Amino acid sequence: MLTDAAIELRSVAPSLLMRAIKWLIARRPPVFPHDEAGFHAAMADRPLPADAPMPASFYRDFLVGGWDAAGHPVVTIHPKSGPADWHMLYFHGGGFVQPMFKVHWPLVAAMVKSCGISVTVPLYPVVPEADHAEQDAVADAAWATLAEHHYPAKIILNGDSAGGHMALALALRLARKGGPMPGKLALFAPWLDLTLADPAIAAVEPHDLMLKIGTLRACGAMVAGGRDPASAEVSPLYTPPEELALLPPTRIWTGRHDLFIVDSRTFVGRLSAAGVDAKLYEYEAAPHVFMAITPTREAKDVFALLKDFLAA
Repeated sequence: MLTDAAIELRSVAPSLLMRAIKWLIARRPPVFPHDEAGFHAAMADRPLPADAPMPASFYRDFLVGGWDAAGHPVVTIHPKSGPADWHMLYFHGGGFVQPMFKVHWPLVAAMVKSCGISVTVPLYPVVPEADHAEQDAVADAAWATLAEHHYPAKIILNGDSAGGHMALALALRLARKGGPMPGKLALFAPWLDLTLADPAIAAVEPHDLMLKIGTLRACGAMVAGGRDPASAEVSPLYTPPEELALLPPTRIWTGRHDLFIVDSRTFVGRLSAAGVDAKLYEYEAAPHVFMAITPTREAKDVFALLKDFLAA
């Protein structure tokens, strides 16, 4: 039973559609290999991965613009009626090593339509072909350009999985600099500790269809490069309270069949203790980044909560 006021269970059982899609996911080849050796084999001498192309229908359904940040492409999507009051800077997931997936585009479209917002999507370079400094440079440049053309307090940073890490890390860099801050922060199943140090995560692993501890630790070590993966610089879970206190209102959404649920609970507790307006929404038996399964009842609930968060 959850008793923390900062944590709310939104769904006590998975919807029928969620059950069906989980059944299909379990029978398909995994996005990430399920062991460390397989991960290293997949990364070795691979062809340069390419971002999934944006669907042609976006040009019909939205106003679409393209630009670049630190030499990498960025896409901005507005509602058909024009630029919205709130503008989201969204970072896609993929363990820092995978490009934009095909399923990320419908997720972006659903947020534009459901929340009536504009969304900017940086197509950042991936590890190991690039390194964390290049990824951070793209994030920083995208923010700087967006903040020049849109009131910063009406910008929300968002991302899923590793993209949630990127959104949070960007907010922390901005806070340390003392400049303009985004108005809000939304994190979808964020990867908060690249070492997955909490032993409680092992109990969730058998239920997670996509993520495995050994694979993620190997991936985290690759992403960290020469840095300490357990440092606050690399794993935002360990950010000091005085820095957490500088963050804007924050909402997190995570499924209970997701390895990252454990660290999400810890992090929202630390945010609340630091005085941040923070809340975690949980969904029973939902898999990693379940909100990308946009037709489900659970995903629609996420979009409704996100809309309410922006309206508050």
